Amino acid sequence: MAGKLDHQVAVITGGSGVLGRGMALALAEDGAMVFVGGMQEQSAAQAIEAVLQGHAQAARLREKLHPLSMNVLDAVSLDAAAEIVAQAGGCDILINAAGGNRPAASVGPEQSFFDLDLNAVDEVIRLNLTGTFAATQTFSRAMVERQRGCIVNIASMAGLRPLTRVVGYSASKAAMLNFTQWLAVEFAQKYGEGLRVNAISPGFFLTEQNRYLMLDENGEPTARARSILAHTPQGRFGVPEDLISTLRWLLSPESRFVTGANIPVDGGFSAFGGV
Repeated sequence: MAGKLDHQVAVITGGSGVLGRGMALALAEDGAMVFVGGMQEQSAAQAIEAVLQGHAQAARLREKLHPLSMNVLDAVSLDAAAEIVAQAGGCDILINAAGGNRPAASVGPEQSFFDLDLNAVDEVIRLNLTGTFAATQTFSRAMVERQRGCIVNIASMAGLRPLTRVVGYSASKAAMLNFTQWLAVEFAQKYGEGLRVNAISPGFFLTEQNRYLMLDENGEPTARARSILAHTPQGRFGVPEDLISTLRWLLSPESRFVTGANIPVDGGFSAFGGV
């Protein structure tokens, strides 16, 4: 795949996260200049160093990977980030990976719907949905001008099959999938077939956001994690590398007739009926 993204500029919101940094590395390996977004430039830089550790081509790839301070809920921050990306030629690829959950936006085993903290729910919806809107408005302008580009939204299995407890997160990711379809139609009809919008819905991956739900204090799977694994036909959690081939396909000319699609990468979770 090396060289397939030469001369393209990619922006990954939430790029300092576990999944985002793996995608950033893959795009750099394929030749893109990649801006790795993080709440602080230092955290993004640390993520880059972590993913390059031990890599045979670390020196070459370090020139392709650039930390970028970015808060998707702050217009000033986004505008400053967009100016930096514009100096590199403007965004050709946007990966909306910023997001997450908050414990207070979930319903625990000893709680009910009426115990939900609505401020926390609003925060989760803003992070996952409004942040995707804002980042897309900011970075897709260059794509619209050129009438070509690819946007990939990182959704979730929770957006396809509402999961117990994580009510705010599930609702926000379902809305992200609806937005993906809406924007795919809007951009294709107004700006042509060269501008595509798709989504990937990861199954269950261990991340900083969900670790508290999946592992106990001893690092062993919780009862919830055991239930998830029992309903995942492949019987394991995903690892960041599992997303890469799907991402590469969505960004390639081989998928040029694919827009408005959502691709589950879930070990069979969404196909399994439980029996």
